[in-house]
Amino acid sequence: MSTGLARAALRAHRPAFVGTAVAALFAATVVSASMTVLLATSTDGLPAGARRRISENGVGDIAAVLLIGSIYMSIFVVVSTMGTAVTQQHRELALVRAVGARPRQVRRAVVVQALAASVPAALAGFAAGGLLASAWFSGMVTHGLIPAGVPFRFSWLALPVCLGVAVVTSTLAALLSSLRFSLLRPARALAEAATGRRRLGPLRAPLGLVAVAGACFLSVLLSRQDAEEAGQGAFLVLILFCVGVGLLGPRIVGPAAWLVSSLVGRFGAAARLAMLNIRSQPRRFSAAVVPLVLVVGFGLTKVTLHTTAQHRTGSAGSPGEVWLDYMGTALYAGFAAIAAANTLAMISFERRRDVALLRIIGTQRGQVRSMAAWEAVVVAGTALLLGSLIAFATLAPILDTAFGSPVPYVPWPLAAGTAAGTLLLTLLATGVPVRAAMRRRAITVVGT
Repeated sequence: MSTGLARAALRAHRPAFVGTAVAALFAATVVSASMTVLLATSTDGLPAGARRRISENGVGDIAAVLLIGSIYMSIFVVVSTMGTAVTQQHRELALVRAVGARPRQVRRAVVVQALAASVPAALAGFAAGGLLASAWFSGMVTHGLIPAGVPFRFSWLALPVCLGVAVVTSTLAALLSSLRFSLLRPARALAEAATGRRRLGPLRAPLGLVAVAGACFLSVLLSRQDAEEAGQGAFLVLILFCVGVGLLGPRIVGPAAWLVSSLVGRFGAAARLAMLNIRSQPRRFSAAVVPLVLVVGFGLTKVTLHTTAQHRTGSAGSPGEVWLDYMGTALYAGFAAIAAANTLAMISFERRRDVALLRIIGTQRGQVRSMAAWEAVVVAGTALLLGSLIAFATLAPILDTAFGSPVPYVPWPLAAGTAAGTLLLTLLATGVPVRAAMRRRAITVVGT
């Protein structure tokens, strides 16, 4: 029975599990590339001159940091994507519980779905990561971080790490997302599937508060350290802030979205409808905002650190180190952006019946597209607001220690590019599924 439920869910929610597989694929690719680069830059068996040069450039330490960051971001994104995919099935899970399915059968079906989506993705990501690591290694040789005579060494040790991050994380996320819901009485499960869950879980809210409080405490603590120690601890501050925002979700995203939507709601009927949609469904839209916050927060933190150093001292560091830092930042930001687009597309596809109902009651196609565009504006604005706050809170102790002022230097092309990229991503990820939904007859969509 569990296998049959899994197959039915994969057919009915194909876009959600395609999105999960894509997230797992890119997670495995990033982890595989980072792990392979770390192993390839090991000094074991190299000549003394090559070992000394690699150690002086700190390549091994940077590779280790990149690996830790890639594992963290992969877990964060895969959990978010898989949780959204399972949440979209709550109505079907409640119905099968009502007709006699046992809780363990429901959980087993969800786990089978996670395995079906993540195992092929992890294997493909491992292979793609090896190719990416080779190009990454060649770039380090070109920029003088690694001597030209050091060969690139591929290692199979990255495979178990990829499987652990993509497959184990997806499976645990699916199991935890379905655990509480599978234990509800069928009648209550149906009611919650129809209205959505308003409150956070008993552990999620305290853990989120602990993460945010820990980030604030560590940020204050780093402001009293020297510049090198503050720089090393900043990454942990960024991680804690992002984890806190992810756990608290609607409690943080909701007020920020309310503020942004209040400004947007003044631009006509479609904007007001978008504002009402976002305010009435904070959990759904928080799932879309959180991955974007990760993109904005991480990207601004890493890039602004170099632009501020360049502005204050005339040098952002050695060209090789700056290239490697930007390379890692681009890789992480691109991965998180793809995951954010996946989540937005999954949520937009889930709303195809809402879009069909609007058309049935007389809403014009242009009005529906306009509403979706304004929703994308609110999502992008909320992500930019929260991501910028996280970046500033992360950077403040480093900049204050290094330059005597916590104020970062953000060139206007960087600010404009970040805002435009975030907005374009949300417009495409929400607009394409809405347009696809409107190609079908509205009454057919409602009937399915």
